[in-house]
Amino acid sequence: MTTEQGKVKVDVPLAEPLQLAALVDYQSSAVVSRTLIKGKAGTITLFAFDAGQGLSEHSAPFDAFVQVLDGEASLVIGGKEVHARAGEAVVMPASVPHAVQAVARFKMLLTMIRG
Repeated sequence: MTTEQGKVKVDVPLAEPLQLAALVDYQSSAVVSRTLIKGKAGTITLFAFDAGQGLSEHSAPFDAFVQVLDGEASLVIGGKEVHARAGEAVVMPASVPHAVQAVARFKMLLTMIRG
């Protein structure tokens, strides 16, 4: 369900409990993403990474909050390797180079706050 709430695009049912990990599926040898909420204040996006897949080093002008929903990931943030597993969260600071690698298949919820 996609709705427009003012200037915010919402791609999930409103006022209902959500099983986040079930909203994005794994695909062989791929990274899959689904933006749940997008607006001026930020975005909330789900990702599913097949084992061995990742995102190359990049930076963003905003803080990012990563919640690992399933599996295990290795994040490199400002040259420091950080391992995160299901149930754990990591803050990636604004403007600091970071990369993401799936140690095993994993799903994450990425919350970007602008401002």
